[in-house]
Amino acid sequence: MEKNSNNIYPVFDKMIPRGRKEALLGQNSVMIWFTGLSGSGKTTLALALEHKLQERGLLARVLDGDNIRTGINSNLGFSEADRMENIRRIAEIGKLFVDTGIITIAAFISPTHAMRKMAADIIGEKDFMEIYLSTPLEECEKRDVKGLYAKARRGEIQNFTGITAPFEAPLRPALTLDTSVLSLEESMEKLLTVVYARVFRKPMQL
Repeated sequence: MEKNSNNIYPVFDKMIPRGRKEALLGQNSVMIWFTGLSGSGKTTLALALEHKLQERGLLARVLDGDNIRTGINSNLGFSEADRMENIRRIAEIGKLFVDTGIITIAAFISPTHAMRKMAADIIGEKDFMEIYLSTPLEECEKRDVKGLYAKARRGEIQNFTGITAPFEAPLRPALTLDTSVLSLEESMEKLLTVVYARVFRKPMQL
């Protein structure tokens, strides 16, 4: 179907502004974007972070790769174009959550600079907090909880990041964590330090 911009009338300027929603929730919203290889600990940390924020009375929402691909992105494959579209849709969804005052936590491999820049551009760079899980490939393969690396090694999965497709490490992440040397508790302590500094409307003790 051909798009006709003449028939589109956005009402963003008439909606309740983000600042009022943040004030209602008592928090500053932000996109916390976890990136790293499969098995690096993205989902584990994202879920743990959501629970910690909830304990502090903060409203957060996790957007996870597998969950998104069972729903809104179920029609996408894993070609370069489809992976880019996957991230584009996620970023657009994330922007809606952030604009609603919600602390949004994304856990996606998002392996290239171009993908992550696109996400940051859509969401807004000032609202985009990139967390890089630098866990080495060898450790990620040892974990291989989904059996994906083994399948990729056998040639059963094409364009698999770290095996047959590259991962481009972020250049200036807000935080880098290697979960092969840091425990979950140690990782969370470092993570919460940078996140709490951003999301609390008033300074609070850790």
